[in-house]
Amino acid sequence: MRTPLRALMLTATLAVSGSAVAQNAAPQDKPTIVLVHGAFAESSSWDPVIAKLGKDGYRVIAAANPLRSVASDAVNVSAVIRSIKGQVVLVGHSYGGPVITEAANGNANVKALVYVAGFAPDTGETSLTLAAKFPGSTLGTSLTTVVLPDGDEDLYIQPEKFHAQFAADVPAAQAEAMAATQRPVTLSALGEPSRVAAWKTLPSYMIYGTADRNIPAAVMKFMAERAHARKTVVVEGASHVVMISHPAEVASLIEEAAQAK
Repeated sequence: MRTPLRALMLTATLAVSGSAVAQNAAPQDKPTIVLVHGAFAESSSWDPVIAKLGKDGYRVIAAANPLRSVASDAVNVSAVIRSIKGQVVLVGHSYGGPVITEAANGNANVKALVYVAGFAPDTGETSLTLAAKFPGSTLGTSLTTVVLPDGDEDLYIQPEKFHAQFAADVPAAQAEAMAATQRPVTLSALGEPSRVAAWKTLPSYMIYGTADRNIPAAVMKFMAERAHARKTVVVEGASHVVMISHPAEVASLIEEAAQAK
């Protein structure tokens, strides 16, 4: 007799689940690196960094970031953190910064926070207020919106402005593809006040470029100094997507955070 489809599906599900449990049951010698992308990007924006970390023996997870609200996005990332046995280094790019700042709270296995051109908000601060703290951001004039059924707005960078605004130091063809696959963030998420600032109790590391047109270098410098970052790397001429244009520097800083005592 042929095995019923339902039985086959159940067997496959149990096999996959068992494999996942076995994988998570054995603590890693090295911390697991959890990468959180920001607005107008996606998990593949970490590909060059993932390749370098993987080559050096790190387990890496590029977590899905819904880009709907800081609180709910952090809940999703927190669930990933809780599934990991052993220490975790949380890495956030751009709007992913507020998400990791929130997601770290209540998870004792988080070893460090790494902000890659990412916001590190204090309690009550928003991405919008931080971006405007010092002059230099031209993001506002580069956006287009889509009104959502609930009255909120999805924000996109206009395709013709994406290269100069977001990724000026990557090849034009690559920037064009990134513009086509960009994921929107809600206006309410960028305006949502942060809650507990995890960088006050966890070691933090920061890397950013001097030519960032989304988050001005002066804003990043301010946040790094306020957080008493253990190490800050400033990449001359780098755009907002420093993890794509300078993956070696980003991976090196992540590994330094992972190896720190």
